[in-house]
Amino acid sequence: MELENLGYNKKIEKLRIENNLKDFEIGRIISEHRERYVVKTEKGEYDAEITGNLRYTANSRMDFPAVGDWVALMIYDSYSSIIHKILPRYSMISRKAVGQSGAIQIIATNIDYAFIVQAIDRDFNINRIERYLAICNSSNIKPIIILNKIDLVDDSKLKSLITSIQNRIKRIPLVWLSNASQKGFERLEEYLCKGKTYCLLGSSGVGKSSLINNLAGKNIMLTGEISKSITRGKHNTTHRELIITEKGILIDNPGMREVGITNSSSGLKDTFSEIVALSEQCKFSDCKHINEIGCEVLKALDTNKINKASYKNYIKMEKEKTHFELTVSEKRKKDKKFGKMIKNLKKQNKK
Repeated sequence: MELENLGYNKKIEKLRIENNLKDFEIGRIISEHRERYVVKTEKGEYDAEITGNLRYTANSRMDFPAVGDWVALMIYDSYSSIIHKILPRYSMISRKAVGQSGAIQIIATNIDYAFIVQAIDRDFNINRIERYLAICNSSNIKPIIILNKIDLVDDSKLKSLITSIQNRIKRIPLVWLSNASQKGFERLEEYLCKGKTYCLLGSSGVGKSSLINNLAGKNIMLTGEISKSITRGKHNTTHRELIITEKGILIDNPGMREVGITNSSSGLKDTFSEIVALSEQCKFSDCKHINEIGCEVLKALDTNKINKASYKNYIKMEKEKTHFELTVSEKRKKDKKFGKMIKNLKKQNKK
């Protein structure tokens, strides 16, 4: 296995030199299981753990390795190794951690493209597509929307769904296909490039694992049969995994029910560019675009210049972002106060 097949390039080599890592083996995290990792290198695959120093200097889960990361490691035998450093990431897909206030969960790192997979059955939701777009745009990851299971509807219904997406989301590639018949795969393969990394995003049962199997030309990922009662595939992916194929590097993910927005201002700006451009013309700089006088966004909404559903989704996501930022700010203040208290206690003990 050559590192180039894993996505290694001149930029990563430059980072390796700048961080004085010439004496270490370089590999990429291909899977993670409760802070134990599998790393793929030129020499093979190795189970790996992080050093104690890396663990205890971490300020948050963001400082731990994630699937897609390039790492410097020392190999000790045919199976085990120790990760000493994570190379700087050039992109990252993340979301608000479920059930953890002010925390971020990393989905995958060092991604070039994101396949946002939606099925035409009950999973179809344009609001969710916009959420995924905001996450991708916040890290300059190129999104491609995939509408799957087109064999389940007639041409008229399919055309209606495609039009509904294109009316709200512009300038983003849209591919419609069927895992069952493989219709539409020729167009999807036009976006694939050897050495580039693609992360699959979508809810459980939309066909992400089947999509990887079809692109790889063999059954790599475990898939479930389609349920006749709900026309949805069974959820099988339980962890993130990086798969190397001749057509590109693919990262499968467990289905995500919640796609919480964090502090992705640039992501919202790029996703809702028309609304953001109008907001810059509002009478008040702190306009919330809800009921303020002189709001250009509301004027455009009244005259149907912007999509009403997209506007509502933008307002909701903007509120989530603001709430997350306030939560993080409050958490930092508490940590700072706690740090000062510990420092004062240490001083008193010395006296």
